[in-house]
Amino acid sequence: MNRRTLALGAAALTAALALSACGSSGGTDTAQTGSTAAAGGPKLVQAGKLTTCTNIPYEPFQFKDDTGKVVGFDVDIVDLAAKKLGLTQEIVDIDFAVIKSGAAMASGKCDVAAAGMTITDERKANIDFSVPYFDATQALLAKKGTGATSLDDVKAKGLKLGAQASTTGLDYVKEKGFDPKEYADSAKELLALQSGQEDVIVQDLPVVLTWLKKPEIAEKFELIASLDTGEQYGIGLKKGADPVLLKTINESIEAAKKDGTYEQIFVKWFGKKPGELG
Repeated sequence: MNRRTLALGAAALTAALALSACGSSGGTDTAQTGSTAAAGGPKLVQAGKLTTCTNIPYEPFQFKDDTGKVVGFDVDIVDLAAKKLGLTQEIVDIDFAVIKSGAAMASGKCDVAAAGMTITDERKANIDFSVPYFDATQALLAKKGTGATSLDDVKAKGLKLGAQASTTGLDYVKEKGFDPKEYADSAKELLALQSGQEDVIVQDLPVVLTWLKKPEIAEKFELIASLDTGEQYGIGLKKGADPVLLKTINESIEAAKKDGTYEQIFVKWFGKKPGELG
């Protein structure tokens, strides 16, 4: 939500952390904050589980399938490390602002965060990141017939622009002089476009391409521009991350890129090989 300095009051943080977990392994409660560690293994929020904070829906990175299970590209990437450690991944759905501020990991809500989260210097002040696992690009999705093909056109035509709150897409258009209306998540942002509240929205390219696979969206809306912002996603960990966990995640990503597993996962969720999306 290519993505996302937020001062969280104690009350707001408490409310956010009280959100229920959506577990890929059955929705087990993940509210406990005591760390556990097997001999030689990483310290974990829950013994036997790698607890991942994310924000859904953000298809195809993380979303619920028809059975209610959380699936997606990010889920599969974290599973590489979970399986190497002999763990089951447990997923917690939480507000993205709490994730990108580092509060979710610092409070012991989760071990890692995988939420289509762009690595930025601002975020690195509060979060440790893995090696990059995805090269991201922003995109503009508009209702058909606007005649716009760029951000300059959006401004010149006085079109209404929306963006997802706390994201790098929002930051990017603000830097370009826009003051878009902000939406809490990608689903609300898309709904605003569909309902006519906005003429154009900015969102990560893979998310936009996934939306456009749906006939009801492709019929009325179109991709009008890609914005190469040079972003990369990383798996987030608590500042001062457990060295075993960080090392395992990095090694898992790098090994998958070398042995072809990464490409298989990429094609599974995007229908194209790495480098062919733009």
